[in-house]
Amino acid sequence: MGRRLARFRRVLEKDDVRSISRRYFIANGFDGTLTSIGVVVGAYLSGIDQGLTVVAIGLGAAVGLGTSGVWSVWEIERAQALAEQEQLEQAMLTELEDTRVQREHRASQIVHATASATGPILAILLTLSPLALEGVVLTMGQSVLASIAVGVAILAAFGIYLALISKQRWYVAAVRMGLAGLVVAAINVFLPG
Repeated sequence: MGRRLARFRRVLEKDDVRSISRRYFIANGFDGTLTSIGVVVGAYLSGIDQGLTVVAIGLGAAVGLGTSGVWSVWEIERAQALAEQEQLEQAMLTELEDTRVQREHRASQIVHATASATGPILAILLTLSPLALEGVVLTMGQSVLASIAVGVAILAAFGIYLALISKQRWYVAAVRMGLAGLVVAAINVFLPG
């Protein structure tokens, strides 16, 4: 167990691992946020008048996007690691099965898949959270508006974070990212049915 933790620590110290995991987390968190805004607005406009029903639907989306995040990234990173290992084996004229190189590739794969699944699940849970208060503190309409506001705030936070690491204007990035949530809500309003 100590070796595994040390391996994960070594892997997390690598800039490329952190960079790739950050991209998976934010990209899939973005998808999860927009999906949950679409679910919330679509459910409300379809006549669903209970917040917990919308939460249950949204949790289904969280399961789907979380599973997609783990599965797709696991396979993508597995293929990439195997290709890199084969190139390294050819260059070194030796096999790298059950070596530190292979074990660190596997640890990176786990880190990336975890980040990929965590992003959308957290985003969906946070965006849906106001709906859990429907009938207790908020009306259904208020819950929907609060849910959209939370989703837009999450998107804006992603924008701010990306602006900080890329040294751009944070407020421009926040507006640019947050606007996506409003666009999804508006498109849902104008959809037929």
